[in-house]
Amino acid sequence: MARGRRGARRLALQALYQHQLAGHGVDELLSQFAGRNEYRGIDTAYFAQLLGEILPASAELDSLISGAADRSAAQLDPVERGILWIGVMELQAHADVPSRVVIDEAIELTHEFGAQDGFRFVNAVLDTLADRLRQAERN
Repeated sequence: MARGRRGARRLALQALYQHQLAGHGVDELLSQFAGRNEYRGIDTAYFAQLLGEILPASAELDSLISGAADRSAAQLDPVERGILWIGVMELQAHADVPSRVVIDEAIELTHEFGAQDGFRFVNAVLDTLADRLRQAERN
């Protein structure tokens, strides 16, 4: 189901972007995105889980990101912020996903949707947070 999770992350990023621009909540986003063609073939439970975890924890996630970055999370492009929200949540709450996979998936999303060199920033922030949040795995 790795392919399904990749699709879930991709769609979650789009939903998180929409949330940042329009303020839509979890239920509204789930309803809107369930009607999209891309919704078929993804891990829909993981998509819903990510949105349900990230949106209520966005202030905490922003704090972690700001502590590992050279600027506050509020100053980030909404795409990179969304990618980091997904990555940090996976590092925090999804021990079944190895930190290397979390970082690689975030880099792929950044290559697809982010600024040209945004992947370097995303990689650096997630690498720093992986060291803090997954010490046992990284040693």
